Amino acid sequence: MIKKQILLFLLRWGVSSLAMWVCISLFAISHGEHNIWYYIIAGLVFSLVNSVVKPLATMMALPLIIVTMGIFTLILNIGMVALTFWILPDVQVDFWGIVFSVAVISIINSLVNFLIPSYNKK
Repeated sequence: MIKKQILLFLLRWGVSSLAMWVCISLFAISHGEHNIWYYIIAGLVFSLVNSVVKPLATMMALPLIIVTMGIFTLILNIGMVALTFWILPDVQVDFWGIVFSVAVISIINSLVNFLIPSYNKK
């Protein structure tokens, strides 16, 4: 069971790294010359933000999520991507770049969920 959780974390980390590479390449206003290790670390930062910060923010924003019938989760996702870009050095992304990054990350995760059915199952 632990082996499966580790493999799923590594898969999510790899997907997050790929998504960060795509988003930084497409939507960053400025970024330095980065190698593959930068994107691997960016994927790890994004995975950790989604694993630690997002559940706490979701619990705190639960009344807003209920009142808006779930639409506020989009704002939370934008906040998590913005926090990730803020933590990463040498990357500047404007508001619309962050919004489009959320859309790209969502599409990439949807494709992985379609191709690997057990990706999102616990």
